[in-house]
Amino acid sequence: MLENKIHKVLILGSGPAGLTASIYAGRANLAPVVVEGTQPGGQLTITTDVENYPGFPEGIQGPELMVLFRRQAERFGTTYVSGDITAIDLKKRPFTVFLEGSELKTETLIVSTGASAKLLGIPSEKKLMGHGVSACATCDGYFFRGKEIAVVGGGDTAMEEANFLTRFCSKITVIHRRDQLRASKIMQERAFKNPKIDFIWNAAVEEILGEPASGVQALRLRDTKENRVYEKSFQGVFVAIGHEPNTRWFKGQLDLDDKGYMKTKKGSTETNVAGVFAAGDVQDHKYRQAVTAAGSGCMAAMDAEKFLEQF
Repeated sequence: MLENKIHKVLILGSGPAGLTASIYAGRANLAPVVVEGTQPGGQLTITTDVENYPGFPEGIQGPELMVLFRRQAERFGTTYVSGDITAIDLKKRPFTVFLEGSELKTETLIVSTGASAKLLGIPSEKKLMGHGVSACATCDGYFFRGKEIAVVGGGDTAMEEANFLTRFCSKITVIHRRDQLRASKIMQERAFKNPKIDFIWNAAVEEILGEPASGVQALRLRDTKENRVYEKSFQGVFVAIGHEPNTRWFKGQLDLDDKGYMKTKKGSTETNVAGVFAAGDVQDHKYRQAVTAAGSGCMAAMDAEKFLEQF
């Protein structure tokens, strides 16, 4: 039974970072255990076409890519555990991870719980995600070539997405619920100077109109000052209201930055607690790509292996 033993490596999260860590840990004979969490496969499971992951010149579906990751990890002896994390105790080794109705103990812990894109929370957003709605311009911008699209948000994330999308799209309209941006001055100036970027102020998204088969057709907007509801045609929507790292279990135990991302030591994936390592989007608010997450997963597994060699 998994509960009755102390594991060498326990990995939280089954996205590209977690499964790459498990591949390397498995090849090192460390018998890794992966806690899958509520979204096995991570954010790629809600991504349709992935065209920027090396080794797939024709592209690949996000869920299919994660099936291949999982199969490769299984080949090297990875064991999977499903269940929601309720608490984590890092006060002493072995560390303890509490799941609903069970607990796991481990000599080393690799945290690859990722970061979740903040979303608008409307039903049509979920229905059309991957069918004209996206939360990652770097991932999906290429698919909107020549189209008129909307970017929802007013912070640095929204300005970064809007500027990036001008490489592909004919016109970008930033929709913000206030009359001024929250983004840094330099990001604002860059967006204001770009002839492809327009703005709709004091507008909240009420509904995204369209169907999965045909894609996004329009947005239903509400004027936040006049309370007037109106529609405007778009061919795609990027939700850019930021990301939130999945680190709630670690507050007060691991060093986090002001946005909640895990801090790691320079040149390492090790956190401030010896034996605990962080990989992927949970510690990376800059790149947030599958390939960079996978790379850091490899690093975390190698760091964990080296740490275990001391004992």
